[in-house]
Amino acid sequence: MRTTRRLLGATMLTAGIAGAALGQVAPAYDPQQLPMLQGKVAEYSLTPRGDVDGLILDDGTEIHLAPHLGAQLVFAIKPGDRVTVHGLRARAIAMVQAMSVTNDATGATVTDNGPGGPAAPGGQPLSAQGHIKAQLHGPRGDLNGVLLEDGTIVRLPPDEAERLAARLAVGQPLYVEGDGAASPLGKVIAAQQIGPSQSQLAQVQGPPPRGPGRREPPPPPR
Repeated sequence: MRTTRRLLGATMLTAGIAGAALGQVAPAYDPQQLPMLQGKVAEYSLTPRGDVDGLILDDGTEIHLAPHLGAQLVFAIKPGDRVTVHGLRARAIAMVQAMSVTNDATGATVTDNGPGGPAAPGGQPLSAQGHIKAQLHGPRGDLNGVLLEDGTIVRLPPDEAERLAARLAVGQPLYVEGDGAASPLGKVIAAQQIGPSQSQLAQVQGPPPRGPGRREPPPPPR
């Protein structure tokens, strides 16, 4: 595993340098050197802004890609397609940090060649109700949301997801309110309130602010 991580770090560094210096689209490394996974796509994974950041396979496996690759992913791969994924598998959960995803039928491939630009914020008030089909995770394996049986994705900051984990178990009823997006790609809600019903809601705290205006806490006294 340590060797694989070193390989991934080296390939990503090589891709970033090559992309910045040459502006090339083709990767300077071969993602096929990484472990392979095959499966059938059930739906897209969405960020709280509604950006596609990966896939959810029909066996529940989460495939993570950078959000700036969402447009390419939607163009190349649709729910119902069978895909081949190369990337790093998580140890304890069914999740892959993908470096490439290939449509088995068409051969179209989406490859992560480095970071993209920032995504624009957005959202509209939304709500949803249903039973939890699966838990969702960030690239580091931290719980950051759930998938409802109707396909709605609910996202929470990892700290809040951990605090409210008892309400996010598979099979539990869930009512959620928050800002999000609904489109042909799917429905996603950044939770502001959740509970087993509309009359039993808990407040979800947002992530800490970032940027030049954020003040770091003072160091502890010695």
